[in-house]
Amino acid sequence: MQTAYNPTWDLDVIFPGGSNSEAFHTYVQNIRKEVTALEAQIDAYTPARGVENNQELADIISQLEATSKKMREAGAFVSCLSAQDVKDEKANLLVGERSALKAEMDGVRTNFKQKLAALDEETWEALLRSRELSELSFVLNEYRQQAKEQLSVKEEVLINDLEVDGYHAWNQMYGTIVGKMEVELEEDGEVKSYSVGQASNKLSNPDRNVRKTVAEKLDEAWSEQADLFGQTLNHLGGFRLQKYKHRGWDSVLKEPLAINRMQKETLDAMWTAITNNKQHFVKYLNKKAEMLGLEKLSMYDIGAPISKSVKTYSYTEGADFIVENFRDFSPQMADFAKMAFEKRWIEAEDRAGKRPGGFCTSFPDSEQTRIFMTYSGTSSNIATLAHELGHAYHQHVMNDVNGLNQGYAMNVAETASTFAEMIVADASVNNAQDKEEKRALLEDKVKRSVAFFMNIHARFLFEQRFYDERKKGMVSVDRLNELMVDAQKEAYNDALGEYDPNFWSSKLHFHITGVPFYNFPYTFGYLFSLGIYAHAKEKGGSFEDDYIALLRDTGSMKVEDLAQKHLDVDLTKPDFWENAIALCVSDVEEFLSL
Repeated sequence: MQTAYNPTWDLDVIFPGGSNSEAFHTYVQNIRKEVTALEAQIDAYTPARGVENNQELADIISQLEATSKKMREAGAFVSCLSAQDVKDEKANLLVGERSALKAEMDGVRTNFKQKLAALDEETWEALLRSRELSELSFVLNEYRQQAKEQLSVKEEVLINDLEVDGYHAWNQMYGTIVGKMEVELEEDGEVKSYSVGQASNKLSNPDRNVRKTVAEKLDEAWSEQADLFGQTLNHLGGFRLQKYKHRGWDSVLKEPLAINRMQKETLDAMWTAITNNKQHFVKYLNKKAEMLGLEKLSMYDIGAPISKSVKTYSYTEGADFIVENFRDFSPQMADFAKMAFEKRWIEAEDRAGKRPGGFCTSFPDSEQTRIFMTYSGTSSNIATLAHELGHAYHQHVMNDVNGLNQGYAMNVAETASTFAEMIVADASVNNAQDKEEKRALLEDKVKRSVAFFMNIHARFLFEQRFYDERKKGMVSVDRLNELMVDAQKEAYNDALGEYDPNFWSSKLHFHITGVPFYNFPYTFGYLFSLGIYAHAKEKGGSFEDDYIALLRDTGSMKVEDLAQKHLDVDLTKPDFWENAIALCVSDVEEFLSL
């Protein structure tokens, strides 16, 4: 019999001692020295000296790559420490230290980009043709373009410095408050305290009275902090808008589209295709309401199981299921997942004091990854675990790619993760023991489509409208609640009986400062991965190498070019999106027929 996997991660193999790690302290000190040296190296570089000096530029780029990897390594470690124990005060101090160091490095990178922008076109083209720099032509061209659209070096460095205690501080404030929030729930005649993450897991309880009570308690908890979260959202939004104004950027979508390397036409084509197909998912929502004996679902009913008996799986059972089904598509991905479980790269223990949610973070210098989540044994938890392993595998196949070409955007990052999740979801349906189990697992798949097409759409609509109003001044908590409910009603085609006005405060994504509009890339990744999944089933055994090749290109191509090269499709046209959504619609139809 196989030994059970340990659901706690091993961070000591990277830096022993947690937030007191001397090795980590030394590592950060060395990064500081490297950043200072790199700054001097870039300052001394004179672009006007031209092509004959391309070795000097190649040396700068080589050092930039090495230091960037170490920055990511240190940042990942701090993320893990602050997530595993929200009461670790030293870890919280390290979060501030990381932000300051990142601002310094961002300033150095800004200076470097401006140096590239100063090169004349002829010299630039010749440099990109050189042996040392040709493989980095995409990202270097991107740097050069970014510099042309920004303010002067001095102004951009000042913005970076002010972001530490301004912009990013609001995000940290939000995280600190959420980490201390607790919800009291009565269980078996006794009152117990839960973190908001643990309490949220109970919204999938088959008993509607339990879900309603949990939803009300969570609503109370978020409402109590709404004034504070209204401040965090307004101020980080205000900071972002001021930065855009001074750079002369007229659209709040300019930055997120550039970060995700995609065109506005692609985004519009995707949302149009989704809006045109929402009626199928409304049918599903209505049917589910009928099955649960309700006139209309409330927000807290969407995640409810349709079966009274919810099957749960031990952590080891969930892990084995993932590895086994990855193997059918990609033996290399299965071997990687098995190694991640064996080497304890995953923090999945269900305990208080952890941050809510899940993530995967990369340690590029150690060529390792770490996954964070809270596993309570549901099929949804297994899907989340597979999702995060998809992220981890994406980084794994890029370990030997130049570090500057590893900077893939969130939309394609979500493609790899959703593809992995889809493999497991499909396998669960196919392995169902009876009609009731198949129906429940199929419904789990449809729920995911509803999340990407309706819930994420509501977030996107809310965020657009929030920024429209924020340009005119501070937006009150009452108005934020109204905007949230209006967005939910539109996104769900008004198919629900009760909405969640506090969703803007309870969703971490609205308060993230690293990536604005932390929503539409999820839907893009979901639908793009459906296209890859269909391609995989068509190709069969020869798929694995094609998939790895696609993943390795994600950091050095625009998504439209990536899709054209590897799938031979045009993302700016609705056809691709319509075809991907059709696969989801067929799940709805099969569910309704059952």
